[in-house]
This record gives sequence, C-alpha cells and structure tokens, in this order.
Amino acid sequence: MGRNTRKRRTPLATKAIAASAALALGGGGLIWANFYASAHESNDSAQNQTKAAAAQVATISCPDVGQKLTNVPYRARNGVAAELANLDKQITEAYARLASTRQAQANDASFVQNAIVSPLKEKRSATIDRIRIDIQRVGGRFNTALSQLAACTTQTANQTTAGGTQNGGQQSSGGQQQNGGQQQNGGQQQNGGQQQGNAGQQQGNGGQAGNGPAAADFVDITKVAANVQAKPQNSGNASTGSFTTRCGVNANKNHNTDNVIVAPGVANGAHHLHDYVGNQKVNAFSSNNTFLQGGTSCQNQSDLSSYYWPVVRVQDGTQDFDQNADGGGKEGNVGKILTPVQAQIKYVGSPASKVVAMPQFLRIITGDAKTTTNGLANANAHWSCTGFENKVQLTTQYPICPQGSNVVRTFAFQSCWDGQNIDSANHRTHVAFADPASGACGNGFKAIPQLTMRLVYKITPPTIQNGVVKNAYAVDGFPEQLHKPATDHDDFISVTKNNLANRIASCINRGQRCA
Repeated sequence: MGRNTRKRRTPLATKAIAASAALALGGGGLIWANFYASAHESNDSAQNQTKAAAAQVATISCPDVGQKLTNVPYRARNGVAAELANLDKQITEAYARLASTRQAQANDASFVQNAIVSPLKEKRSATIDRIRIDIQRVGGRFNTALSQLAACTTQTANQTTAGGTQNGGQQSSGGQQQNGGQQQNGGQQQNGGQQQGNAGQQQGNGGQAGNGPAAADFVDITKVAANVQAKPQNSGNASTGSFTTRCGVNANKNHNTDNVIVAPGVANGAHHLHDYVGNQKVNAFSSNNTFLQGGTSCQNQSDLSSYYWPVVRVQDGTQDFDQNADGGGKEGNVGKILTPVQAQIKYVGSPASKVVAMPQFLRIITGDAKTTTNGLANANAHWSCTGFENKVQLTTQYPICPQGSNVVRTFAFQSCWDGQNIDSANHRTHVAFADPASGACGNGFKAIPQLTMRLVYKITPPTIQNGVVKNAYAVDGFPEQLHKPATDHDDFISVTKNNLANRIASCINRGQRCA
C-alpha cells in the first residue's frame, strides 16, 4: 500500500466480496425493484412515475473529505477533525430529513434536490472552507480541489447494495474490477416497499428503523462456495509466535457513541454505539494521559490498550437503553444490543520477517464505516459462522448460520507501520497491509505484531419470507450507510506499560505462544 490510502485487498477479502455479490445476484434481486411503482397507484401514470422515481431514493452519498486530507499540519488537526465531524453531522441530519419526507418526495420529484441535497451542499461548502482556513492559518497548504467535494448525490436501492458504487463494480488496489462491475445489482430488494416485519416496523430500506438491513444483505452460509485462500508461506526469517491478551467481552457494558481517533473532542462523533474492552476511560475527550490512568478490563494489567468496535443488534422488535438517544434510536441504530459470547484478541507475526514493537499510542482503524457510499476500497469486514471460518468469509453479506452454529466477526488489522507516526491525517497512511502474496511490508514500512480479533455472537438465525428479513441482526453504523455488513470496522489504540510492547514482539519473534 505504501502511502496510498487504498488498501491492498487480501485474497480472502476479494474472494469474500465476489462470493457475496454473486449470491446476491442469484437471489432474484428484482423482487422489490418495482414495489413503489405499484403501491397506491391511481390512473394518473405521470403521477405514478413521479412517485416511483422519488421513492427509489435510498440514501445520500457524499464524498469522504477526511480520506483526501493526507497532509494536515499537526497544529490544525483538532480543528479539522471537528469540522469533519460537522460534515458527518450534516449528512446524518440530511438523511433523517430524507427518511421523514417520503410523502413530499412522492408528490414532488424535485423535492430531494431542492430541499435536501442543495442545502446540504451549501453547508458542506462552508465547512470545507473552514477546513481550508484551519490549515492555512498554521502555514499548511490546502488542495483547492477539495472544495469540489461539497456536492452530494442520492443513491437508489440498487446502487447501495454490497457496498457498491454508482458506476458499478469495485476496483481493488491492483486496479482490477471485482465481479465484472455487477455488484450494484446485487440487492435490488433493498428499497423493500412498505415492508411489514419485525414487529411491523420494517419500512423503506428494510430494517426495524427503516434504514436496513434488507433481505439481500443476508445469505445462507451453507450455500456459499468455499472462498478462503491459503496464507503466504513462511520465509526463513518469519516471526511465527503469537500473544493473546484476555480482555473480556464488555460484560460491564462500557459503551459510548464517540470516536476519539476520528473525532476527538466531539460528543457522538461516531453516530453509532461502540463496545469497549481494554482501557476503561475512552471517550471523545480522552488524551494519552487519560489512557495511562484509565485502568483495564484485560487480565494483563500492563495492557491499557483500547479495543473498540460497533455493537451488533438483533432487530426483533425490541429496543435497548438508547432507543431515544443520539447514536442509538435517534439515528436508526435500533434493537437489542448483543454482547459477544467470546472475544479473542491475539497478536501474530509476519510470514516474511521479524516484527518491531508497536509504538506507544499507535492508532489503527481497520475497515471503513462508509463503504455504502465510499465503495469497497478500504473494506475489511469478515463475517462467518462457527464451523465455517476456514472455508467461507463474507464481506458484503451477513451469514445466516445453521442450527448450532454462531455468528463470527473477525478483523485482521494493518501489520505494517511507517516507523515514524502514531497516526495520520486520514488515519490510514501511517499503516498499511502486507502484500497478500508474500506477507512482506512495502518500502519504508516495518512489520509490527498484527492485531487480530474474533468476536462470536449467539444469534437466532434470521428468516426471509416474501422478500422480507425477520429477526435481522446488523452492525451499528452511520444512519445513511443502511447497516450494510461491509461497513463493519474496528478501532485500536496501543497503550502499554512495564515493557509489554517489547515483550509481545519478542514472544512473536521467538516463535512462542504467549498469553
């Protein structure tokens, strides 16, 4: 990957995306495509066409300004982060207006553009200009092309499935298209009509809150062909050990909707709820000094690292404590929060080289919470079922597991570090994925212990009846992202004491199994 923000997709992820999209295509994806066109029809065909066209709008797609900001001066980063959080808030508010004005949209084909998209562009233009001022105030250079990212578009249901993009197909970092450009067709069931299911609340784009997931977001894992490829062969200099840290499953329900990495100093900067294990004092206002005083849920009291991920909820008509709160029900994240029955956190080595110790306060985000509108370039979600993990991994669909099998989320973080920075302006370019074929890091990058996480959930399998998913489960996310499985992501801040970081690296380099 080098300093390119595009991740080099692993063969596992590429195969998972291809399998998911192919299955979605094979699932009769047109079942809901014309639902709105036939709902409440009158003899006025022009009016019907207007209603059908307007009702097809599923979500709002805005360019991700943060991913383009790779050279923000350090002194401007907090101010810029606050403005990026404002951009997220503006999209959230616009999506809420989109979801609450369906009748107005049906009556006026220009309503979305005039009342939602155009005002949003004006707000974003002003915010991007404040980012420019923040950067130039401290002597930095602002790329004026970023001003062109103010305009947003709308996406129809078939443009948002499988994390697909409006022009169809996804490119890996190697520049090759995945799935022949067909991903955008993978779930035209998405707009779902005025669906009734899950306590009668499933509407719009599916899901208990009307913003997903939809039936096309699920697949019976027993019907998915094996797609897991072999790992790279170990070289003579490989680091073959592992270090496991036991930090619990967040049984004490340490939650918040902040994200101190992306939106420091901004309450509800994530717009969705996180589980936290490890460090116990992490919120938007935490600092490195706070982390050192935070205490830990880990058995190894020298591990003060923060491990946090968006919660999974089951949408069976139930609610949870945050049903009327920001980041929860107010923003379309509804249903009962599920605590993992297992949470394994393990550091592993490199097949190509020895590893160096992680630096104190290193931040890493893996995956992309905005793949529904960004596309799959930085997706790193892996969904499977116990008993299937070595055969099938899914990125763009949630698995329906057979009786006796549990849902599994796994994460494999970036394992190459630039040797200098504990973070970067877009939170990506200071770390990279190893080459999927050799396992080696790119030029200028050093291998670090690779953080891997495995979360297991006991979930009653969803069912799909008449194109409607019942008892769905979904990962929390930004409301306009429609709870797509590809939006799954994981966050990490490395904080250790008593030389633990060096001990982890040494254990891995010696080929030992430590805990």
